[in-house]
Amino acid sequence: MRKLLMILFALFVLASLGAQERVFVNIGTGGTAGTYYPLGGAMAELISKAHSYINATAVSTGASVANINKLVEGEFQLVLVQNDVTFYAFNGTEMFKDKAKPNLRGVGTLYAETIQIVTVASSKVKSLNDLRGKRIAVGAAGSGTEVNCRQILEALGLSYKDVSPQYLNFAEAANGLRDGNVDVAVVTAGVPTAAIRDVASQKDVVILPVSDALARKLINKYPFYTKFSIPKETYPKQTRDVQTLAVKAMLLVDASADEQLVYDMTKAIFTGTERLAMAHAQGKNIMKKSGRDGMPIPLHPGAEKFFKE
Repeated sequence: MRKLLMILFALFVLASLGAQERVFVNIGTGGTAGTYYPLGGAMAELISKAHSYINATAVSTGASVANINKLVEGEFQLVLVQNDVTFYAFNGTEMFKDKAKPNLRGVGTLYAETIQIVTVASSKVKSLNDLRGKRIAVGAAGSGTEVNCRQILEALGLSYKDVSPQYLNFAEAANGLRDGNVDVAVVTAGVPTAAIRDVASQKDVVILPVSDALARKLINKYPFYTKFSIPKETYPKQTRDVQTLAVKAMLLVDASADEQLVYDMTKAIFTGTERLAMAHAQGKNIMKKSGRDGMPIPLHPGAEKFFKE
């Protein structure tokens, strides 16, 4: 009996030594009506299923700026952000002026984030030249969307003093458009966006185009922007392509993150595109071959290892 107990104890010790410590990963996403949240949920599922030592959970947030701050504070371990906002944070410019975050590291870029300037057919807003004095849902406070909106207004010769800014997330902006409490909503997200589809189920939505001249002006000042065409029929009654601008969605970790952990998470995400496509149409655009395109900061060594394979 004594010999049996000694054997069992030895097996227990060996099992304990071989077991990996459980790691909890909070993934900062965005509002529930945007693109980050469903994709973040699918990523959490992929990571947790692929690696039993990781317990990953997606968390709804105010998106890019808030996610970066919470990553640095240690509340999140992996976040979805816009590549332009990442550049500002890493270099301490724009909304991160004098507050550089040099410990940010890239995991991979994901897909084009389309800037959609939305109104409804019954609105008096027929073009971007009609924005003065209007109630504009500019995005959640601290979000990349809000930064995009401010920069577009600036290129139009306007500021928040010339409009009535409403700091609303995508779902709140959709409700505002539907109820007539908002004239225009700015939504930076992968297309199609659930919040816009929600409005389109009850109202005739109109995506306002960005002219070539305005696009050039913005791209010259903010090189992260690229021209992007929203294909016709992306939303109900959208009969033609609409030219606008886009940035890139990407994933971030802190430089201190464990290399093996980051490698495992990166591999689970970029080899699980079928599951990501089920969560959102943009999932099909997340690919290893384009995962470093538009990367504005250094890759984390764990992610770099995956992309070099």
